[in-house]
Amino acid sequence: MHGGVSNWIQMIIENFPEITFSILSVSTSREDVGEYKYEIPQNVELVKDIFLNEPAKEKKNKKVSLTKRERKSLSDMILGDMDDIDWKDTVKFLSDYRTRWEDLLMSGDFFEIAVRYYQQRYTRTPFADFLWTIRSIYMPLFGAIVDDFPKADIYHSVSTGYAGILGAIAKNLYGKPFVLTEHGIYTREREEEIIKSDWVKGVFKDIWIEQFYKLSKITYHSADKVITLFDDNRNIEIELGCPPEKIEIIANGIDIDEYEIKPHSTGDETDAVAIGAVVRVVPIKDIKTMILAFNAVKASVPGAKLKILGPVEEDPEYFKECLMLIESLKVADIEFTGFVKMKDYIGNMDILLLTSISEGQPLAVLEGMACQKPHVCTNVGGCRALLLGSGEDPFGPAGIVVPVMDVGEISKALIRLCKEPKLREVMGQAGRKRVQEYYRQDMLINRYGEIYSRYGGE
Repeated sequence: MHGGVSNWIQMIIENFPEITFSILSVSTSREDVGEYKYEIPQNVELVKDIFLNEPAKEKKNKKVSLTKRERKSLSDMILGDMDDIDWKDTVKFLSDYRTRWEDLLMSGDFFEIAVRYYQQRYTRTPFADFLWTIRSIYMPLFGAIVDDFPKADIYHSVSTGYAGILGAIAKNLYGKPFVLTEHGIYTREREEEIIKSDWVKGVFKDIWIEQFYKLSKITYHSADKVITLFDDNRNIEIELGCPPEKIEIIANGIDIDEYEIKPHSTGDETDAVAIGAVVRVVPIKDIKTMILAFNAVKASVPGAKLKILGPVEEDPEYFKECLMLIESLKVADIEFTGFVKMKDYIGNMDILLLTSISEGQPLAVLEGMACQKPHVCTNVGGCRALLLGSGEDPFGPAGIVVPVMDVGEISKALIRLCKEPKLREVMGQAGRKRVQEYYRQDMLINRYGEIYSRYGGE
């Protein structure tokens, strides 16, 4: 998969050629895995795919009978209050337990725990629906647990959730340090997706959301170090139960020398203005709001063009809905390029646009700032600090920050930048200076070198 976090992982591996990496890639099913999008560096000795919903090869059902301790661990994980659960005991249960997850989920012990859970909170819902919801929630968790975790000097996860659980289990199995880097807040992103989803209804949304909160708390309590990208994320992690003393802030960074200054100032407001969006075409990037805002821009700036530079195959249904929206609006000059190398296109862009409903600290925005391009970004993740600076930052705005899903404010900001080429130039210069001062790749690599040495050995 292409995306900011994938690029970040590739950058980390390539910049530590003296370290050998093994990659555990977590996917829902085999159908979700396509061809590799990146060249695998020479210091990667293993790439192992883990499929959350893949049944065990062994088809014969086995009767499961949990020990008293195992039953308590499973019961605490499902029924327990998040502030009272013994997370170390939970991780030990997940680490030590070895059976087909289908057998566990169909066992009498699991059924009895589900009945108690139902009687405590959910008696107004049909029990059959409740039971299968609980099974579907725990199916991917147990499906993520493999028998042959690679041995390592340090384990490093780039999210909580299932990847974080794998890090916690590996730490428990081998007694080695576990580091978490959280780019966006995984729990909040899953919560937003579940709230908007059609595949889960009513009170079952609450059950799914609670599960992801539990997974994040297990990860935070298991990790030796939690790295986040900016202060707002740190505050959310503490709110979600992460011990504050574990958290360290390391901002994203890019090699600014790789990005040429490419101002594409088009002159006065009568000229065509090129707007670019470097995004995957998926719901969390809110491409529909982007299309609606651009439609409003066309009324004031008829020559404006929008190129959406990113892969479209990750969510084909959503891509189809975006195309249908464009057709229904009859808005012209929108092009989906599919995956491209941003450097090949960015010189032809006047303004860069991001309308996400959730972000971390987007590398695409940093890359655009390095190329001296002004931005319009929704107020998510670290975008405000990137564009407007923080603390004693002297450089001034590198773009305009707008509310999430606010078509009017997004289009208003775009129209302003379309009609003020001098403002685009000034903002572009401010962005380049900010990246040079605070968001360089060498700064990030040095910090992670210290982390790896401190926890994994020289």
